[in-house]
Amino acid sequence: MFIGEYRHTFDAKNRISLPAKFRKELGSSVIVTRGLDHCLFVYPKTAWKKEAAKLAAHSTGSKAGRGLSRLMLAGANEADVDSAGRILVPDYLKSFAALSVKSVIAGVNERVEIWDEVAWETYTKEIESTADELAETLA
Repeated sequence: MFIGEYRHTFDAKNRISLPAKFRKELGSSVIVTRGLDHCLFVYPKTAWKKEAAKLAAHSTGSKAGRGLSRLMLAGANEADVDSAGRILVPDYLKSFAALSVKSVIAGVNERVEIWDEVAWETYTKEIESTADELAETLA
């Protein structure tokens, strides 16, 4: 399980270090794809297979299912984790998430998310201010 948030920076070659606490569970190769809320989702291969199967099940049904499948499956990229624990993020994914040099890597149970630092701070402030209402809605 991935939990916690970590601040990391992209280097000039579009590589970012994954938190040391996440590396063993992520493995030597990960799947990076477009996520929701304009962040990137990073999955270990085993978790990605489950997620891809769920998405594929909806890929020919509703317009919403097709759209989400296309967004995440067509946008997916396999990235090797180098000896320094870094992955290369392709330009199209970095652009999708509007990632600048400073980023936040957040553990979200079975996946890791990569956010632009400013976007993360804005998002978390909004969620923190409505947490009570969210909890009540989900209860």
